Amino acid sequence: MRGIALLGSTGSIGTTALRVIDRQRDRFRVAALTAFANTELLEQQASRFQPSFVGLVRNGTEHNSRWQTGERCLVDAATRDDVDIVLNAVVGAAGLDATLAALEAGKRVALANKETLVMAGDLAMAAAKRGGGEIVPVDSEHSAILQCVTGRQAGDIRRVILTASGGPFRAWPAERLARATVEDALHHPTWTMGRKITVDSATLANKALEVIEAHYLFDLPYDRIEVVVHPQSVVHSLVEFVDGSVLAQLSAPTMELPVLYALTHPERVPDDGVRPFDPVACSPLTFEPVRYDQFPALRLGVQAGRAGGAAPAVFNAANEQAVALFLEGRITFVDIASAIDSALETLGDTASGSREALLAVDAEARRHVRRLFSC
Repeated sequence: MRGIALLGSTGSIGTTALRVIDRQRDRFRVAALTAFANTELLEQQASRFQPSFVGLVRNGTEHNSRWQTGERCLVDAATRDDVDIVLNAVVGAAGLDATLAALEAGKRVALANKETLVMAGDLAMAAAKRGGGEIVPVDSEHSAILQCVTGRQAGDIRRVILTASGGPFRAWPAERLARATVEDALHHPTWTMGRKITVDSATLANKALEVIEAHYLFDLPYDRIEVVVHPQSVVHSLVEFVDGSVLAQLSAPTMELPVLYALTHPERVPDDGVRPFDPVACSPLTFEPVRYDQFPALRLGVQAGRAGGAAPAVFNAANEQAVALFLEGRITFVDIASAIDSALETLGDTASGSREALLAVDAEARRHVRRLFSC
């Protein structure tokens, strides 16, 4: 039985993962749980799964006296001897240190925290090489690619195509986007997710993060990673091989399947919790080009990935800060991309090469965005 440390257990991915693990108790044991501040839900989860370790990131929050508190709990949970798999569902750059530590400790990291690879992909890959750890993606798009390419040679792949739902503003004209509210942005047509990632889906910044993540996960140059809009969210990604054949992974839009595959890869295990696929009910399946002029965050993110160095970290940090300000009602929806553009223009060429340098530029990008709007 394999031990799992679930980081970010009270978030959307975390609660989904626990449903999956609950159905697979003969294969997995929850060894550690951590959450940011939701003590009530964390208490319920700890009572049900009886982990050996429980951590709460936010200090000063009323909590069980047996829990460890502070940011260090993420690293401590991820490196425990009774943990084989670390499912990192922490939102944002806060998940970086736990991922690096887990890889150094030789763990499998089931990665839902895409920001780790975006801001520090080179460091993560080096940590995995040194420690013998491995990264298995949880994002549905990268899980789909992995399922299509497992057992095949890298030279067989011509390109990968990530699908994007298009978010709630897929068909909105530019003048209407300027008036988009937080409520509008959080009304995703096909997925139920946390607030930050839902806004990222609305701006398509999330797809830029996924392009950068795919670059590192599958060692592909950016000109062989494409994005297409697929409103039904049934085809999760496509892989074109050198002979022209295209494979795709399809399923209903639920994170339960990619979570389970990340835990069991390359094996497949029975799971009655995911409903059977009905191609007729899911039809029609349609595809559209990305409207890059309406959603500049995607273009900016891919440009940052191509530039390398500190640029991806700047993109990620500026986006996180801008989204936070938007959710607080301090800036408009279209201000998010403008803030990212300004941060990249100012800080994109900053030197990077170490964890400390990346964290410094991350902090400066956040300050830059706050200064733009006098926050």
